[in-house]
Amino acid sequence: MADVAERAGVSVSTVSRTLRGLSSVSPQTRDRVEKAARELSFAISRSASSLVTGKTRRIAVLTPHLDSWFLGNTIAGVSGVLREAELDLLVYSVTDLAERGAFFDRLPARRNADAMLVTCFDLTPEERARLDALGMPVVFVSQHVPGRPSVYIDDVDGAQRGMRHLLNLGHRRIAFLQSSDDTGFSWSSKERLTGYRKTLEEAGLPYDEELVLYPVARHRRGIREAVGHLLSLRNPPTAVFAESDEVAIEVMGVLRSSGVDVPGRMSVLGFDDHHLAEWLDLTTVAQPVEDIGRAAAELARSIIDDPEADPTRHVVFPTRVIPRGSTA
Repeated sequence: MADVAERAGVSVSTVSRTLRGLSSVSPQTRDRVEKAARELSFAISRSASSLVTGKTRRIAVLTPHLDSWFLGNTIAGVSGVLREAELDLLVYSVTDLAERGAFFDRLPARRNADAMLVTCFDLTPEERARLDALGMPVVFVSQHVPGRPSVYIDDVDGAQRGMRHLLNLGHRRIAFLQSSDDTGFSWSSKERLTGYRKTLEEAGLPYDEELVLYPVARHRRGIREAVGHLLSLRNPPTAVFAESDEVAIEVMGVLRSSGVDVPGRMSVLGFDDHHLAEWLDLTTVAQPVEDIGRAAAELARSIIDDPEADPTRHVVFPTRVIPRGSTA
């Protein structure tokens, strides 16, 4: 920093103010300092700055995994906002119960970030208390946690919209396929199942446990077995509502490979509006995934800048049904 100051003809404190982006430096001085820094290949140390400011200029994301379309696009939305704000992104991927236990035991994000985004985790009260102990803002993404900053869709309402679409087409035997829910990673599964059940009740239709299945979300054999179960019923369904488009796409593939016409014999409805949904003509309940990520990052930034602000702030995005050729 002293070398940059000497070349630019300013004090070290002026270099520090300039490279930290403070407004107290004139444009002419800023240009000289930035030019000198480029010529000397100087970059301000985030670690050293954090000792002075108490800020790491880094936001952490806790996510179950990285290989799903939904989570990838959510993180892409987060990343775009952080890039514009010159903040770093730190991702913690916790893929199974053992890794989950280790994460909440060690809390590696402590002192490594200014805020944390928690994506698609159905946390226990003990886990939530552990995150509170981090001493940083925690924003919940794709889930509504009362009294906590949250960015989400109304999954119950979205599922009801999808179910009403199927009911209005004349379907009365509708299966629901959701992710396996014994790990506690999935928040939306329970909410969408609630919407499914509420819509049946509103229509005066019975809830049939034989029509609600829990194949492992991205496990093709599990989905194939679930579809086989539905096709072997004495009174099989005429429609399948899949918790996500990724599951729905697999269901369509299994049905068509089995000679079952979609939608002639079986309609299929998904949830998300995956980028392949339009190509595969899949009817779906759409949610603005990247917008959710962007809003979560903006909310985290605003809380960092104003720690005394209302901690219960939340952002709710709408869903909409996009009818395509997989339902009739």
